[in-house]
Amino acid sequence: MKQTSNNGIFLETTGATTKFFTKYNKECRFWHARFSKLAAALHQGLKQTHLKTGDTVLYLGASTGTTASHVADIVGAKGSVFAIEISPTVTRELVFLAEERQNIAPILADANQPSTYADKLTPIDWLYQDIAQKNQVEIFLKNLQFLKKNSIAFLVIKARSIDVTKEPHEVFKHVATQLKKEVNILENIDLEPYQKGHCLFVCKKTT
Repeated sequence: MKQTSNNGIFLETTGATTKFFTKYNKECRFWHARFSKLAAALHQGLKQTHLKTGDTVLYLGASTGTTASHVADIVGAKGSVFAIEISPTVTRELVFLAEERQNIAPILADANQPSTYADKLTPIDWLYQDIAQKNQVEIFLKNLQFLKKNSIAFLVIKARSIDVTKEPHEVFKHVATQLKKEVNILENIDLEPYQKGHCLFVCKKTT
C-alpha cells in the first residue's frame, strides 16, 4: 500500500477493487494501479492530480467507472463528473454507479463528436481522457473546447491503438510533438509496469 501526501489517496497494486479499510476514523477505498491508469500514474511519480473538491470534470471513455468513481470521491458532493461512454452496455453499468454516486452524470455519446453532448455540459475545470482509438489525440484536442483557460487535462495514450508497428516510446514522442502545438505539457508518465504500452500526459490549456 502507498499513500500520497497531497490527496490522502491510498494506492495498492494487488487485491480486489472493492476492498475497504478504516483510516483516521473514516472509511477508505484502496485505489489499484492495475485497474486504474490514474492510480498507476500516481504510483509512477505523478506529482499532483490538479483535482480538487468542487471541480467539474469531463471524463472521456469512462467505461464502467472504476477510475471515475475515485475522481467523483475527490471532487465530492459539490463537484460533478460528466462521464462520456460510447458503449450502451457499459453505460448501463455507469448508470448503476451514478445511483450510488450522485455527482456522476453518465452520457451515452461518441467523444469523437463533442457537438452531440455540448449542450449537456457546464464549463469544465478538469478533463481526463482514456480512449483506445487511433485518433485519440484528435479526440482530446476537440474536447479541449469545454475546458476553462489555464485548467488541466489528462490524456492517457495507448501506443498500440495508434500504431502497432512502432515502439511505444516512438509513439509517445510523436504524441508529445502534436500536443505541444496546442497545450503546455507539464508531465508525461510512463505507466509501465502497471499498464503496458501506456503513457499519461498532463497538459495545461492556456487559451
